[in-house]
Amino acid sequence: MRCQGQDIIISCSRFLYHARLWRSFFIPLFSGGHLSLLKSGYASAITLSLASLLLGGCVVHHGQFDEMGSMTVRRSSCPAVAVPDYTGDMTLFNPPDKQTAAAIDIEAVITRLRPQCDDSSAGPVVTHLTFTVQARRRHVGGARDVTLPYFVTVMRAGTRLLSKEMGSVRIHFEPGQMSTDTEVTATSAIDHDSATLPRDIIKQLNRTRLVTDVDASVDPTSDPKVRAAMKEASFEMLVGFQLTEPQLAYNATR
Repeated sequence: MRCQGQDIIISCSRFLYHARLWRSFFIPLFSGGHLSLLKSGYASAITLSLASLLLGGCVVHHGQFDEMGSMTVRRSSCPAVAVPDYTGDMTLFNPPDKQTAAAIDIEAVITRLRPQCDDSSAGPVVTHLTFTVQARRRHVGGARDVTLPYFVTVMRAGTRLLSKEMGSVRIHFEPGQMSTDTEVTATSAIDHDSATLPRDIIKQLNRTRLVTDVDASVDPTSDPKVRAAMKEASFEMLVGFQLTEPQLAYNATR
């Protein structure tokens, strides 16, 4: 994905960053710093892989590094996609007021989040998210249809709710079928300029540092102004089941 004005250059052959620097730099860069909301470990894997690559002598493939040992990291304006804690599962009981293992009727889970986002144009950053709802019923019987509600929200800076849309997914069981998968698609749009780092912040991150500089090994994102700008330009697209209070409490305590 191309994002004009979002290239950040990092030099690694002239000085050695500590592993803690790379963790603090790349987590906010790729995920907005809200890994507690993620159900996968992709962001951590990226951080560790890059740290190993850079601290291991700056060996590179596909021309990622120049002759000075600098690597250009392209920051995407696309939102991070995640399932908030405790909202990725829904359990239906029969009878509904008896939340015991013996009373479980249907269990459903949101999985396989697959976003498609293009931030190359100057217009809104549109994300099309496809996810899978896997459902399993406890007792096999005839054909059955169940409708489950879900939500899609867009958050900014991890705390501000910009939008929330409600939807529903129809789960269909064929006669004798115990489990089934259903594909769902949702869409979000965010302002391109709002998701782009200011030019002065990019310039500060890209400032050339030599090994003799006092701040050569200082995390550039330790500056409160830089951290605030990166946080403000970070967006999240969150999807989960629209749960009742008893359902949410059940997920949090089981």
